Amino acid sequence: MLGGGVVGCELGQAFRRLGSEVVLVAQGPRPLPSMEAFAGERVAAALRAEGIDLRLDSSLDSVAPDGDTITLHVGDETITVDELLIATGRRPRTADVGVETVGLEPGKPLEVDDSGLVTGVGGQWLYAAGDVTGRAPLTHQGKYAARIVGAVIGARAAGGDVDTAPWGEHSSTADHVAVPQVVFTDPEVAAVGRTERQARDAGIDVRVVDLPIAVAGSSLQADGYDGAARIVVDEARGVLVGVTFVGQDTAELLHAATIAITGEVPLHRLWHAVPAYPTISEVWLRLPEAYRSGT
Repeated sequence: MLGGGVVGCELGQAFRRLGSEVVLVAQGPRPLPSMEAFAGERVAAALRAEGIDLRLDSSLDSVAPDGDTITLHVGDETITVDELLIATGRRPRTADVGVETVGLEPGKPLEVDDSGLVTGVGGQWLYAAGDVTGRAPLTHQGKYAARIVGAVIGARAAGGDVDTAPWGEHSSTADHVAVPQVVFTDPEVAAVGRTERQARDAGIDVRVVDLPIAVAGSSLQADGYDGAARIVVDEARGVLVGVTFVGQDTAELLHAATIAITGEVPLHRLWHAVPAYPTISEVWLRLPEAYRSGT
């Protein structure tokens, strides 16, 4: 397996559970490099615990067929495998759809504004949504962008008003600050918004709160539940700009975080969003408590 991103981790664990011996080669110091470090570290520990041979800070130098097997050269080591699965990223498929006829470069993402209008071609006639734009290559974000583009085209065709202001009806603002994603490994990683590093790089004064997911509901969710949560708070506005959960079934916690970030709900109001007892959502009680107490 080549690649330590989402697909590499998900499929590496899946093939291991199906009975394969798995070697996972990743260039970075941990899997899931675009996510919070603690998430990648927890997933790495889980992969190793399942018997996956995790090769971090490594690169695949060459590949050669050898009869019915494949020989990989990773640094000074030679590894023989039956199959090589490459999970090193994706490119928008614009190479053969004719974009060169309107002055765009084949094989490159179609640059769009927040209404989905392709820039660089002149006029309001070419729109794009989904992976082809390279903005947020996730199925749910593609559906979101398609909804925006459909509304924009309909409004403009009818001669109506188009609201492309941030968070307006015809603006895919969430692409920039509130993209949710779930990594379906065990443990799951569920995240939305900015990581701590991304927030600081954007010039936001943030405070980070880390907590284990150790609430009454987690003990009902699974025996010996082990999970972790992080919120990234914009101190100037008192709102969440990033949330990451790691643990079993944390995908079910994510939409609440997405709503809080998209709606810019102040922490002092989240304090009053009482989660039902006993559910794993009780972590939403503990996170505002920890923030208020300064822990």
